Amino acid sequence: MNEPTQPAVVMPGGKIPHSRPILWCITAVAVGLSLFQLYSAGIQPLGLFYQRSIHLALIMMLAFLMFPAFGPHRKRGLLAGAIDTLFFIGAVVTGGYLVLFLDDIINRAGFWSDTDILVACIATLTVLEASRRAVGVSMTIIGTVAILYAMAGPRGDLAWLGEWLPGILAHRGYSLDRIAGQLYLGQEGIFGLPLGVAATYIFIFVLFGAFLESTGAGKFFIDMAYAATGRQRGGPAKASVIASAGMGSISGSAIANVVTTGAFTIPLMKKLGYKPRQAGGIEAAASTGGQIMPPLMGAGAFLIAEYTNTPYLDIVKVSIFPAVLYFATVYLFVHIIALKQGMQGMARSELPQMRDVMRNGWHFLLPLLVLVWLLAMNMSPMRVGYYAVLTMVAVAVLRYVVWFFFLAPGQGQPVTARRIKMALASGLRKLIEGLELGARNAVAVSMACAVAGIIVGVVGLTGLGLKFSSMMMAFSGGNLILALVMVLLASLILGMGLPVTASYIVLIVLVGPALTQEFGIPLLIAHLVVFWYSQDSNVTPPVALAGFAGAAIAGSKPMATSFQAWKFAKGLYLIPLFMVFNPEIIMGGPVGVVIWTGFIALLALGAFAAALEGYLFTQMGLFSRLAIGGAIVAVFYPDFMIEAAGALVMVIAIGANWLASRRESSLQSA
Repeated sequence: MNEPTQPAVVMPGGKIPHSRPILWCITAVAVGLSLFQLYSAGIQPLGLFYQRSIHLALIMMLAFLMFPAFGPHRKRGLLAGAIDTLFFIGAVVTGGYLVLFLDDIINRAGFWSDTDILVACIATLTVLEASRRAVGVSMTIIGTVAILYAMAGPRGDLAWLGEWLPGILAHRGYSLDRIAGQLYLGQEGIFGLPLGVAATYIFIFVLFGAFLESTGAGKFFIDMAYAATGRQRGGPAKASVIASAGMGSISGSAIANVVTTGAFTIPLMKKLGYKPRQAGGIEAAASTGGQIMPPLMGAGAFLIAEYTNTPYLDIVKVSIFPAVLYFATVYLFVHIIALKQGMQGMARSELPQMRDVMRNGWHFLLPLLVLVWLLAMNMSPMRVGYYAVLTMVAVAVLRYVVWFFFLAPGQGQPVTARRIKMALASGLRKLIEGLELGARNAVAVSMACAVAGIIVGVVGLTGLGLKFSSMMMAFSGGNLILALVMVLLASLILGMGLPVTASYIVLIVLVGPALTQEFGIPLLIAHLVVFWYSQDSNVTPPVALAGFAGAAIAGSKPMATSFQAWKFAKGLYLIPLFMVFNPEIIMGGPVGVVIWTGFIALLALGAFAAALEGYLFTQMGLFSRLAIGGAIVAVFYPDFMIEAAGALVMVIAIGANWLASRRESSLQSA
């Protein structure tokens, strides 16, 4: 076993020219935030407003330190420094005012003082500015538009603006005081459910992922995937799919998955014979799947659990099969391309051996096993994350102790007082790096959730959700397919400017009532459908963020790579449809029905991949491809006889393709 090494902390957005005092401040605030989260998660739980206000204040302080006012690549001048200092103070005021005067605010019971309103306005502006820096200007614009919309109406402070609104969007309008109180001093605004989830469950699991990443678990998962699939046809691409599924337990971002696993897998895919755009597209599609892969689902599992009032463990259970369907589809696409292009696997000498990988890294599985076991014991997810982090730290320490005291001496590195002192200093430095990395990684998602809280607060105040439901009914004419297409288009448009988590929150608040109340979709399935569709901005042109990241590594054209990612990620669109028309795979039912539904889902997705690629065992004729297309439509129809007929057509088409390949093999060998 070699001495454990740690990757350097990479600052988001590349190198930022911070001065040394600023870097020290970033480290101090980030470590303080992580320690606060660990304390409140496992030692002393805090009240709702105390927890969320302190979390948001520290997150915004970190954002203003990390991201200068005029951009990440420009040094702070006098003006920028003054602006940053002003907003930094605003962040302190935002959290500090609630912590110090919460009892007085509650006693006023809605009769806010002038100071309350002033601090509420400061907090709202500070949140919007921190979001602009950490998430992007689009999120800030949407939050600002939401506030302006709340003020537009005959009784609002911007009554004239209400005259421009279509009738269905019109409302009474609200004053700035009323809106500020709603957003800052109520439970349905900035400190609402989205930030509550970010401040509890999401952060602690992001911190867990940071420790996994910093201790080398990512490389362990990648090596394990290569050892398992490397010798198969298209081995590196299959390893990419499996490694991305594993990395989904670590990273909360599809783009982070691409750059982490893609740095290894994309060059090997190109070497094996995949076109650059195919290699980048495969990695983007597989990495997007990491966001729907339990147990974390890119923080989505926690949000869905809170919104639907469903136990977190139940969300994990019902999400496993759809995630397996998605990765199976991408895996099959990879396999078909390898067959079609006559690729072979990698040589044994180029691959890690599974026994070596497991011998050197089996301990990385222990924190994940602890996590799953504690969840199965129905422990709170926040407490589970706390113990998972402690387990990860303990495993890393024990790993180093074993190497230092038992293996290193045999390699000519004796144990001395000086080396022990150096090891302790190094360990403390690595611990601080892990705490800092976790806090840095949580900034963007926390700020996205804070602004999403603004949008949710405005939607609740103005009744926009019900109005949007009426619009959906009017435009779709009551047709469920058209309604789902509208949700898909809305998610794509929102995804151009919002992170996946924020896109999901905004969408479910707007379209959730229509899907459940007007179209009768079960609540849990409606949330899963919206969450899955919220991922499409990662792989759908013209804005395919994961596809662009894959193109950068592959050296291919971004748009061509994005179209490949879109093709490989078709399960992202079909599987939610299948959930809607075959709810048994999520909600359960008679064993026979569940097995049948699972079988036709696997069959339909496999046949779809073959028909789209025009190849399975051998070239597939146009008639077979069209027949499979019609059969897939039949499988979605909620009638057993029609489903069975569709499944039979697909089996016949696949069987005919297999027989054709056998005949070709016989002719070639004759």
